[in-house]
Amino acid sequence: MLKVSRKFEYGLHAVAYLAGRAPEEVVTVKEMAGDIGFSQEFMAKAMQHLKKAGIAVSVQGVKGGYKLARPPGEITVADIGKATEGYPHLMRCSEDESNCEIAGSCPHRGYMFSLEKKIEELMASTTVEELLSARGKLRV
Repeated sequence: MLKVSRKFEYGLHAVAYLAGRAPEEVVTVKEMAGDIGFSQEFMAKAMQHLKKAGIAVSVQGVKGGYKLARPPGEITVADIGKATEGYPHLMRCSEDESNCEIAGSCPHRGYMFSLEKKIEELMASTTVEELLSARGKLRV
Protein backbone atom coordinates (compact mmCIF):
# COMPACT_ATOMS: atom_id res chain seq x y z
CA MET A 1 0.00 0.00 0.00
CA LEU A 2 2.25 2.81 1.20
CA LYS A 3 5.87 2.39 0.26
CA VAL A 4 8.87 4.69 0.60
CA SER A 5 10.97 5.32 -2.47
CA ARG A 6 14.36 3.81 -3.08
CA LYS A 7 15.89 7.31 -2.97
CA PHE A 8 14.49 7.90 0.51
CA GLU A 9 15.59 4.44 1.65
CA TYR A 10 19.15 5.02 0.41
CA GLY A 11 19.24 8.46 2.03
CA LEU A 12 18.00 7.17 5.38
CA HIS A 13 20.49 4.29 5.39
CA ALA A 14 23.34 6.61 4.36
CA VAL A 15 22.63 9.10 7.16
CA ALA A 16 22.25 6.30 9.70
CA TYR A 17 25.54 4.81 8.51
CA LEU A 18 27.37 8.14 8.83
CA ALA A 19 25.76 8.76 12.23
CA GLY A 20 27.30 5.49 13.43
CA ARG A 21 30.78 6.77 12.60
CA ALA A 22 32.93 9.23 14.52
CA PRO A 23 31.85 12.81 13.65
CA GLU A 24 35.16 13.64 11.93
CA GLU A 25 35.37 10.34 10.02
CA VAL A 26 35.03 10.64 6.25
CA VAL A 27 33.57 7.71 4.31
CA THR A 28 33.57 7.10 0.56
CA VAL A 29 30.44 6.24 -1.36
CA LYS A 30 32.06 2.97 -2.39
CA GLU A 31 32.71 1.99 1.23
CA MET A 32 29.23 3.03 2.34
CA ALA A 33 27.48 1.21 -0.50
CA GLY A 34 29.56 -1.92 0.07
CA ASP A 35 28.99 -1.99 3.83
CA ILE A 36 25.25 -1.34 3.55
CA GLY A 37 24.79 -3.57 0.50
CA PHE A 38 23.35 -0.98 -1.87
CA SER A 39 24.22 0.09 -5.41
CA GLN A 40 27.13 2.52 -5.52
CA GLU A 41 25.44 4.49 -8.30
CA PHE A 42 22.23 5.04 -6.33
CA MET A 43 24.17 5.76 -3.13
CA ALA A 44 26.15 8.48 -4.95
CA LYS A 45 22.90 10.10 -6.11
CA ALA A 46 21.42 9.97 -2.60
CA MET A 47 24.57 11.57 -1.19
CA GLN A 48 24.33 14.40 -3.74
CA HIS A 49 20.78 15.14 -2.53
CA LEU A 50 21.88 15.00 1.12
CA LYS A 51 24.82 17.30 0.41
CA LYS A 52 22.63 19.81 -1.42
CA ALA A 53 20.21 19.84 1.55
CA GLY A 54 23.03 20.50 4.03
CA ILE A 55 22.69 17.13 5.75
CA ALA A 56 26.06 15.81 4.58
CA VAL A 57 29.27 17.49 3.46
CA SER A 58 31.80 16.21 1.00
CA VAL A 59 35.52 16.29 1.65
CA GLN A 60 37.71 16.47 -1.44
CA GLY A 61 41.09 14.83 -1.93
CA VAL A 62 42.80 11.48 -1.53
CA LYS A 63 41.09 10.81 1.81
CA GLY A 64 37.84 12.34 0.59
CA GLY A 65 34.29 11.22 0.99
CA TYR A 66 31.29 12.25 3.08
CA LYS A 67 30.43 12.96 6.69
CA LEU A 68 27.39 14.46 8.38
CA ALA A 69 27.11 18.24 8.32
CA ARG A 70 25.17 18.31 11.60
CA PRO A 71 24.90 16.06 14.64
CA PRO A 72 22.38 13.18 14.33
CA GLY A 73 20.22 14.85 16.99
CA GLU A 74 19.69 17.79 14.63
CA ILE A 75 18.70 15.78 11.56
CA THR A 76 15.13 14.52 11.32
CA VAL A 77 13.69 11.75 9.19
CA ALA A 78 11.64 14.49 7.50
CA ASP A 79 14.86 16.34 6.58
CA ILE A 80 16.08 13.21 4.80
CA GLY A 81 12.73 12.68 3.07
CA LYS A 82 12.56 16.27 1.85
CA ALA A 83 16.17 16.11 0.65
CA THR A 84 15.60 12.97 -1.38
CA GLU A 85 11.94 13.24 -2.43
CA GLY A 86 10.47 16.59 -1.49
CA TYR A 87 7.35 16.87 0.66
CA PRO A 88 5.31 13.69 1.15
CA HIS A 89 2.20 13.36 -0.98
CA LEU A 90 -0.12 10.41 -0.60
CA MET A 91 -2.53 11.47 -3.32
CA ARG A 92 -2.27 13.21 -6.66
CA CYS A 93 -4.41 16.12 -5.51
CA SER A 94 -2.22 16.97 -2.53
CA GLU A 95 0.59 17.78 -4.93
CA ASP A 96 -1.49 19.37 -7.67
CA GLU A 97 -5.28 19.60 -7.44
CA SER A 98 -5.60 19.71 -11.23
CA ASN A 99 -4.24 16.13 -11.38
CA CYS A 100 -7.52 14.78 -10.01
CA GLU A 101 -10.83 14.98 -11.78
CA ILE A 102 -12.86 14.73 -8.54
CA ALA A 103 -10.72 16.88 -6.21
CA GLY A 104 -13.63 19.24 -5.50
CA SER A 105 -16.09 16.51 -4.53
CA CYS A 106 -13.85 13.78 -3.08
CA PRO A 107 -15.27 12.46 0.21
CA HIS A 108 -11.88 11.11 1.36
CA ARG A 109 -9.73 14.15 0.69
CA GLY A 110 -9.84 15.57 4.23
CA TYR A 111 -8.98 12.23 5.78
CA MET A 112 -6.08 11.65 3.40
CA PHE A 113 -4.70 15.14 3.99
CA SER A 114 -4.92 14.49 7.73
CA LEU A 115 -3.04 11.20 7.31
CA GLU A 116 -0.42 12.92 5.20
CA LYS A 117 0.04 15.58 7.90
CA LYS A 118 0.42 12.96 10.66
CA ILE A 119 3.08 11.13 8.68
CA GLU A 120 4.94 14.41 8.15
CA GLU A 121 4.66 15.27 11.87
CA LEU A 122 5.98 11.86 12.90
CA MET A 123 8.91 12.14 10.51
CA ALA A 124 9.63 15.72 11.64
CA SER A 125 9.58 14.74 15.31
CA THR A 126 11.99 11.80 14.89
CA THR A 127 15.70 12.58 14.81
CA VAL A 128 18.30 10.22 13.44
CA GLU A 129 19.76 10.08 16.94
CA GLU A 130 16.43 8.87 18.36
CA LEU A 131 16.00 6.39 15.54
CA LEU A 132 19.41 4.84 16.11
CA SER A 133 19.39 5.07 19.91
CA ALA A 134 16.28 2.93 19.91
CA ARG A 135 18.29 0.27 18.09
CA GLY A 136 21.53 0.79 20.07
CA LYS A 137 23.42 1.68 16.88
CA LEU A 138 24.51 5.25 17.57
CA ARG A 139 28.06 5.95 18.62
CA VAL A 140 27.96 8.69 21.28
